[in-house]
Amino acid sequence: MNVLVGVETVLLVVVGILLVGVLRSHAELLRRLDGQGEGAASAPRWSDTPRLADGLPQPPARDAAEAFDIAGETLSGDAVKVAVLGVQGSTLLAFLSSGCLGCGAFWEALGALPEVPGGARVVIVTKDTELESPSKLLELAPDEVPLVMSTQAWDRYGVAGSPYFVLVDGPSGRVAGEGTATSWPQVASLLRDAMADASLRSGADRHVGSDAAARLARADGELASAGIGPGHPSLYGAEADDGRN
Repeated sequence: MNVLVGVETVLLVVVGILLVGVLRSHAELLRRLDGQGEGAASAPRWSDTPRLADGLPQPPARDAAEAFDIAGETLSGDAVKVAVLGVQGSTLLAFLSSGCLGCGAFWEALGALPEVPGGARVVIVTKDTELESPSKLLELAPDEVPLVMSTQAWDRYGVAGSPYFVLVDGPSGRVAGEGTATSWPQVASLLRDAMADASLRSGADRHVGSDAAARLARADGELASAGIGPGHPSLYGAEADDGRN
């Protein structure tokens, strides 16, 4: 009996020592975490904005209305450049991919040569061969629509995913509208809206110009009816009259 009591006593002592050690470790951990919380404001953090290596310039931010010519390769591997700046009419850039599930409807629609509002020409832009399946593109690409493989164009226009469409106004060299869609009728609707907005803006500018011309003509008519024409002394003020006297 005494032996059992002695064993129990030893076990209780061992458990107590272990418990004290665990409690000390836990307290130390809490103390360290609390200390880190106090210094969190001054601790360095990763920036939300990606940074390049020291000494390399940051890429310039793209103007939302800035457009670029498309340079890349054809499916046959030939270098090609499609000018969209300084040309007559508009160009609809269709950013599609061979692996894009949502692009299927557009590959089919463009193969049927749909009517493009405003008569804009269509250019399909895919990524380079390293990121596409050339054999699949050969199956999908319409014969009558130009296709340029250019990852650079995706980067320059800030295209994050496909399908994506950018309407470039050739004479001004600016982006008239851009966005994504799920069907060709939706793209056509977006094009009509963009052209209507552009027409309203240009019409407002012409209206302002015509109003100014009308006011000027009306003022000239009122002066003429009062006998005041070019060279009349009243047009030069008192100082001019003194100078002539």
